[in-house]
Amino acid sequence: MKRIFAGNLPEDTTERELSEIFASFGRVFSIKLMQDVFSGRCRGFGFVEMEGHEARAAIAGLNGKDLRGRPMKVNEEQPRNKRGGGRRH
Repeated sequence: MKRIFAGNLPEDTTERELSEIFASFGRVFSIKLMQDVFSGRCRGFGFVEMEGHEARAAIAGLNGKDLRGRPMKVNEEQPRNKRGGGRRH
């Protein structure tokens, strides 16, 4: 199972819409859109879980694909501590 990061999404994106987009590459096990606490609208990114080979196909097929005028950023989720930007001791 792979967890995929999907970013640069329009704020009106829904979990159903994202699921349909990724389902063309295989079975979607879960979708979690990050939402604004106050408005409930998409914060521009979310996470999708799919099987490994299907996830790789989705990443290759969807990264840079236009979604209502915005090129999606789709890649394998990276562990937080490897992305940088954290505090240094």
